[in-house]
Amino acid sequence: MSVAFRELVARCAPTLSPPQLDALASHYELLARWNRTLNLTRIEKVEEAVERHYCESLFLAERLPAGTVVDIGSGAGFPGFVVAVVRPDCSLTLVESHQRKAVFLREASRGIPNLRILAKRGEDVAERYDCLISRAVSYEDLGRFAARLSGKVALLTGAEEPPISWNMEWEVIPLPWGRQRFLRLGRFT
Repeated sequence: MSVAFRELVARCAPTLSPPQLDALASHYELLARWNRTLNLTRIEKVEEAVERHYCESLFLAERLPAGTVVDIGSGAGFPGFVVAVVRPDCSLTLVESHQRKAVFLREASRGIPNLRILAKRGEDVAERYDCLISRAVSYEDLGRFAARLSGKVALLTGAEEPPISWNMEWEVIPLPWGRQRFLRLGRFT
């Protein structure tokens, strides 16, 4: 399984170093083991997991500025874990309110020095960050606190557009994989 994973990830991100590939492969193997008893992801086929979880996260990582980044609703670590592995110039905080998922994230993040885990809800985070990233968290939920946490956001989304009430300028980049998947880069006005 690890060989197939490495080959697939290397296709979407050919510039990854061997240690970066090792860290992502270790994360995937741990995810596959934990997913048998804890529902971390519905996606189980390696090809789909690489595309939806890892390649989308790598695509976002390439477009982030250096600095402090908060990943809201990190779940199994997407996109934040992947960003931390490939962007040592970013300091990542993964926020996950489900305690068992936070335990998984702590286990997966051992040895990743620029990564920390907060087991709490996004609205309970008091710090401010250079950028907020997220995937699979509703606009309604994020809208309650995103502007308080950061002036910039990078969201991996489907076709649904963010509400106008967010008062943001958006750059929308279609993802090269699948249909109706986007990276939305926004700045509060």
